[in-house]
Amino acid sequence: MKSINKWILGIAAFSVLGTGSSMAQSGYYQDALRFSQFNSTGSARVMGLSGTQFSLGGDISNIHGNAAGLGFFRRSEFSLSPSYGGWNTDSYLNNASEFGNIPTTNFALPNLSLVIANPRDPLTPGSFKGGAFGVSINRTANFNSEFAFRNVTPTSLTDYFAADAFGAQGAVLDQENSLTGLGFSTALIAPTSPGGTEYVSTNSSDPLMYEEVITEGGVTQVTFAYGANFENKLFLGGSLGVSSISYSQFKLFTEDFNPQFGDLVGYDLRENLFINGTGVNLNLGAIYKPVDELNLGLNFQSPTWYRLNEEYDANIVSEFANPTETFDARTDILLGTYNLRTPMKFNAGATYFVGKNGFISADIDYVDYSTMFLNSRDFNPQLDNQAIQQTYGQTFNFRGGGEFRYEMFRVRAGYAYYGDPFDDPNSQRHQSVISGGIGVRLPKFYVDLGINHTQFDQTYRSYSLIDAAGRELGPVADIRNTITQGILTLGFNF
Repeated sequence: MKSINKWILGIAAFSVLGTGSSMAQSGYYQDALRFSQFNSTGSARVMGLSGTQFSLGGDISNIHGNAAGLGFFRRSEFSLSPSYGGWNTDSYLNNASEFGNIPTTNFALPNLSLVIANPRDPLTPGSFKGGAFGVSINRTANFNSEFAFRNVTPTSLTDYFAADAFGAQGAVLDQENSLTGLGFSTALIAPTSPGGTEYVSTNSSDPLMYEEVITEGGVTQVTFAYGANFENKLFLGGSLGVSSISYSQFKLFTEDFNPQFGDLVGYDLRENLFINGTGVNLNLGAIYKPVDELNLGLNFQSPTWYRLNEEYDANIVSEFANPTETFDARTDILLGTYNLRTPMKFNAGATYFVGKNGFISADIDYVDYSTMFLNSRDFNPQLDNQAIQQTYGQTFNFRGGGEFRYEMFRVRAGYAYYGDPFDDPNSQRHQSVISGGIGVRLPKFYVDLGINHTQFDQTYRSYSLIDAAGRELGPVADIRNTITQGILTLGFNF
């Protein structure tokens, strides 16, 4: 086993990027965003409102959202929320989509919650009217997706290998745990002169490039929370969250060449990346009722402080003709550990109740993604931290929804807009969510169904190749994402 810092340059450009140019750093700044992006999650009721929740009380989503809402509970409650969803991607390289929609389905139990209520007798003197303790297991992020694209490109990854290898002796490259080292060991690049340190790629035609990226895993948080009720007007709460990341990424990158113009037939590059770790965060929230019909909510979510472990390996197999030869090289299993601090978040919301007929509610979030921070003893994160400050910026998220009540029945709808985390006027990485839901409330049991439909676009750069004029020549794919998820919450009061 060897430290992961040897392969940093080799995989720098193999990441999902916002619109803009690739930068010369290891790519951990992209992991920071992947594990920090905020989406409001919770019960089927809340998901039917597109995540609108920070001024609502009496919902199990208050445990990991605004814990002040636990002060509204008068009875204890247990709920579980199974879900089924699909993530579809449609990828375009040079404005061509060869594979159409690629679906990935997922069945999960994203929320399991328990609230123990302890209200005080209404005749008990004092402003404190009791409170409730809650614990939940909630999935806050889902990484299960797949995309792929193929087209002829005017450049090759082997051109990147040749540029990256400049100045290195072949004997050093042959022992190096990097993609460029694998490229040399499989004869994809060669020195321009015997023993030289300047390299050229060994292909002689534009490649037919294919890339497939499969990601799996998610972020799950166990939250312990308490909310208190004062005079049925002011509700205060706080929570401790223990968040766990499990992330896997599997890549297949191939280039095929015309054998009429050279001996290189093609090659396959496979990469496997596994990241897991645990972090903690704190939440503090308040809900105030100036009048019975109105709730005003405020919530502060601290950064999550993660410690992450990663494991990486790569393999290249190349094929040549005249004579027929195959070369196979792989890295060691490379290990690394780093710490990530996600941005803090501020949430505010308001809910207006229309008698017993329902309510309308709205939320706003403020997140500054430029405050993310990395540190590690296995590599120097200075360039990544600079990239975080230069690439990402401040953003606002907006959510709104309403619920209509008729006797024991509920009907819900909502919309959410999550702002673009990239500090680039040309970037279009916002997300839009539309949702709907229904529910039935009985004295000791309820059932809710929520359906969300999310859309957003990404750009993906397979590798970075800068010419002498400073222009980026590496191929960029446009990826259109649509996620549809249904969630069913079964709740029991006691």
